[in-house]
Amino acid sequence: MDYLPLFIELKARSVLLVGGGEIASRKADLLLRTGAALTVVAPELHVELQQRQQKGEFEWLQGTFKTEYLDGIFLVIAATDDHNLNQHIFAEANQRAILTNVVDNQSLCSAIFPSIIDRSPVIVAISSAGKSPVLTRLLREKLESLLPFSLGAMANIAGRWRERVKQHFTSLRQRRHFWEKAFNGRFATLVANGQLQQAEKQLEQQLAHDASHPQGELALVGAGPGDPGLLTIKGLQVIQQADVVLYDHLVSAGVLELVRRDADKICVGKRAGDHSVAQEDIHKLIIKLADQGKKIVRLKGGDPFIFGRGGEELQIAAAAGIPFQVVPGITAAIGASAYAGIPLTHREHAQSVTFITGHCRENGTELDWPVLARGNQTLAIYMGIVKAALISQKLISHGRDRNTPVAVIGCGTRPEQQVLTGTLSELERLAQEAPSPALLVVGEVAQLHHQIAWFEQQSADQKQFIEQRDAAGQTNRPAVIDLV
Repeated sequence: MDYLPLFIELKARSVLLVGGGEIASRKADLLLRTGAALTVVAPELHVELQQRQQKGEFEWLQGTFKTEYLDGIFLVIAATDDHNLNQHIFAEANQRAILTNVVDNQSLCSAIFPSIIDRSPVIVAISSAGKSPVLTRLLREKLESLLPFSLGAMANIAGRWRERVKQHFTSLRQRRHFWEKAFNGRFATLVANGQLQQAEKQLEQQLAHDASHPQGELALVGAGPGDPGLLTIKGLQVIQQADVVLYDHLVSAGVLELVRRDADKICVGKRAGDHSVAQEDIHKLIIKLADQGKKIVRLKGGDPFIFGRGGEELQIAAAAGIPFQVVPGITAAIGASAYAGIPLTHREHAQSVTFITGHCRENGTELDWPVLARGNQTLAIYMGIVKAALISQKLISHGRDRNTPVAVIGCGTRPEQQVLTGTLSELERLAQEAPSPALLVVGEVAQLHHQIAWFEQQSADQKQFIEQRDAAGQTNRPAVIDLV
């Protein structure tokens, strides 16, 4: 271990920063956030430092470094581009046993700045002992996406309740059990949603009852159209905390790979003509799992509120008294059309876009075909493969030009994505040739695919890479960390 990681309180301590450029400005920002009594030595100041100095946030000693400036200093940072000066500062500070950091010169450091993930008061620091700052930055970016922004608020509340919990439970084991249940349960969810008063009430109830049977809860999460990179940060955090994930067929294997390893994964998907699990049975399963105190994620392709029956499932949860939350996802029309290079709106071609489903409820309301057949609009049609012929016929018979450009996007955003283009009169044939799941796009914007498609070559390269990797026996599980 080259460096011992320490968290040092700098509040009101004297810190000397030598340098007034952009790098010095970044260091000053970090130091001032700690409450340090900062003194900056520099002939001139970067514009951001000037603004801070004018507000009286630090003392500015205009000019060059002098050895006497080290008197009474706790920490010194040298952020100049003068190597000889930096070396001199380090030698003088080291002789006085003052912690010293010379920016971008690890050999002249008795203290180094790690990459920081700030969820104050929770702080995560990552260091490579100065060997590879870029690597630590990349690691920080990965962890940033996994650590909820609510951690700080959760820690602050826990700090206020810590003594009360300590008085209530005499043993360390009991206290640990209480907090583990809180941080993995409804309390954490309420804090994440910004419901801080309700979160404290939840702690009150948990403390009063100390029920061994935890309360179940449901999270309705949109998985996006396929590419796991399109899963939202909050969606990733929620599925990493689930006990059980109920997922649809439309959820890609890449997204399922991001689920916590020890969570139960249950497929409750439905395909056209093949209803593997009835909707009523899904409702019963949600209630059953919640009664068992499980943290349930209902994972749906795209966005759960766009033709995903998410509203129906939440109505059941509400009626059963199951706490729930919703994490939206990128719906197929948005994701697939973007990856196909088809803007759904365009000043010259479409002033509006309409999302419709080609799989309507039996004996349901008929679509308003005269309105849908109007020009200067884009139709994004979900689940339209089976009824593509009817859709084409209805639109043409109600006035839409039979030569209107169309596109059928199969397996949108995935490596196997295919985009078939043609005219409205050819929609049935195109739909039959496209892989499933597929989105139908009707409107002049579909012709722009040939100009601005960007994903197809990238997808082909990715497919070749996957084939080579699989042939070598390697795996492709994304680098994620199980949070609980």
